Amino acid sequence: MADITKVRNIGISAHIDSGKTTLSERILFYTGKIHQIIEVRSKGGNGPTMDSMDLEREKGITIQSAATYCQWKDYQINLIDTPGHVDFTVEVERALRVLDGAVLVLCSVAGVQSQSITVDRQMRRYNVPRLAFINKADRSGANPYRVVDQLREKLNHNPVMLTIPIGMEDNFKGVIDLLKMKAIYFDGDNGELIREEAIPADMTEQANEYRHKMIESIADFNDVIAEKFLMEEEVTADELIPVIRKATIEMKITPVFVGTAKQNKGVQTLLDGVGLFLPNPSEINNEALDRDKNEEKVALESDGSKPYVGLAFKLEDGRFGQLTYMRIYQGSIKKGDTIFNTANGKKVKIPRLVRMHASDMHEIDEASAGDIVAMFGVDCASGDTFTDGSVNLTMTSMFVPEPVIELAVAPKEKAGQVNFSKALNRFTKEDPTFRVYRDEESGETIIKGMGELHLEIYIERIKREYNCEVVVGRPKVAFRETITKRTEFNYTHKKQTGGSGQFGRVAGYFEPITEEGNNENYEFVDEIVGGVIPREYIPACDKGFREQLTDGQLIGQPVVRTRVVLNDGQYHPVDSSEMAFKVAAMTAVREFYHKAAPVILEPIMKLEVSAPEEFQGVCMGQVNQRRGIIVGTTQEAGYVTIESEVPLSEMFGYSTDIRSVTQGKGEFTMEFLKYAQVPKNVQEEMVKEYQKKRAEGNK
Repeated sequence: MADITKVRNIGISAHIDSGKTTLSERILFYTGKIHQIIEVRSKGGNGPTMDSMDLEREKGITIQSAATYCQWKDYQINLIDTPGHVDFTVEVERALRVLDGAVLVLCSVAGVQSQSITVDRQMRRYNVPRLAFINKADRSGANPYRVVDQLREKLNHNPVMLTIPIGMEDNFKGVIDLLKMKAIYFDGDNGELIREEAIPADMTEQANEYRHKMIESIADFNDVIAEKFLMEEEVTADELIPVIRKATIEMKITPVFVGTAKQNKGVQTLLDGVGLFLPNPSEINNEALDRDKNEEKVALESDGSKPYVGLAFKLEDGRFGQLTYMRIYQGSIKKGDTIFNTANGKKVKIPRLVRMHASDMHEIDEASAGDIVAMFGVDCASGDTFTDGSVNLTMTSMFVPEPVIELAVAPKEKAGQVNFSKALNRFTKEDPTFRVYRDEESGETIIKGMGELHLEIYIERIKREYNCEVVVGRPKVAFRETITKRTEFNYTHKKQTGGSGQFGRVAGYFEPITEEGNNENYEFVDEIVGGVIPREYIPACDKGFREQLTDGQLIGQPVVRTRVVLNDGQYHPVDSSEMAFKVAAMTAVREFYHKAAPVILEPIMKLEVSAPEEFQGVCMGQVNQRRGIIVGTTQEAGYVTIESEVPLSEMFGYSTDIRSVTQGKGEFTMEFLKYAQVPKNVQEEMVKEYQKKRAEGNK
């Protein structure tokens, strides 16, 4: 078994095009996992090892987080490459949930971008310690020192540079290691030969200045170093390393490394940093909830002899059926063992255990705490916890954002229906942000996701992987409705049809949920006293209100942020029934909904556009035309970045427009921000349109 102190479970995450996949490719090359380097934008159909999907290779982006493992010196590194595109947020969430440490890759030219901020927020959510790697130091306009300032200002990190560049842009030759105080050069065709030299004379002063800054930052965390620093005594690398490691794991500092993955410089020093400063599985506090003790928190120990606990964090449909990626938190498993899925109580025998290397598999017989493995023949959903049956624990669930965009889809030919259904079933199981439902009114199959690109990729995958052509409707935005004022209701449902009738009266009020921090979309408050409605009929009232609020009266969209308080009513000893009270509740919503001043809500996206400065005017004009509100602009290195908030419904076709007005030089990222009320005139139009459609549908 591997020595757990030498295991590192790390992820690489960053903004789009900061060079994550290129960096992963170099790491695999230097650790001997691959024998030739393939570029992300390479010609000839080959693509990077980590982008194993044809689509990823064509578009030059990462869609699924790939998992692999490698050996660097005496460290075993389990590496997960995550997507940078915000549409694939759930892939990033999933990877971070099971990582012990991460490398945040930043571009020397662009610095901290919108997606870097999102990824950083996700890392904080799961308390993942990180190193920063400032990539692309060889590009024109590169300035790693400015990026370090942005780490401090924009992300509130406490960055500590451990390497500084020798030369910049075209003259970038290597790095100075501030711990050893040596210049490091990377020779050979692929930078695999590492040469240590004395620091060049013209850089001695700068190197001393940055080493002084580094020790000053570290001195805050250790009295011995603080004393030596004040007395101006020499501090050795051996004294600094354990202190840097402790401060990194406690997330008090972020060690910074500089390099260029594409030109093969600085990657090995980063790998040394991963081994030296990122935590091993036993140094991270992992918790589970004990289901037998009212979900009380239990600390998990990275110990192979304890009861087994593992988390299935990702599913993939491989050539041999479903492949389940599992992070083992406690205990160990062998091929042939039986494990229990705590989500559904099913027991499963492990037929095959493998270690994944992107899309290749290496068979193993056993695995223990701290490992990331994959297994076949284990039927489960993403986020299920497995144990050996002696404990009833569950790992906390992952945060899954709500989808904001929907499309009507159908197979082109009737014959494709079976494959079409298979594909949709598989994708909903693999990706919690991808939802499928049937629209009862139109009979269409609707898919929902995080953005145009997200759904586009899935449609493309249905065509390729399931050989099924798809007809796609126009993208639709997931609107919501809500009420804006408190309204009393009092409704009696009575029906007499010979024999026993139906009778039930419900009264109370509807009100909007406005409290900060209360994220409930529907809340039912039972204030019935004196048995005016018998206890057994209360759940039926709740059910009636809830069901009626799934389709609002304005445009038939779900009603959110609504509280229903039931405080009075009446029943009949013979004619009352659950059905009568459910109907009374449903009709009360229909009758009194319009008095509560309902409004339509639409998803507002956070849009960040960056383009050369000369296009600032037209870019801002485009945002204004799309009902956008500009929040701020920043200018750096001849580029302007415009941050704004724009309704999603106005964003279709934006990518074509932005390219045409900026001669192809503008790029943008967009992520869901919040729901907000649509303007009054827009609401009136939408309601008219909806009523017209319904009238046509009823003919």
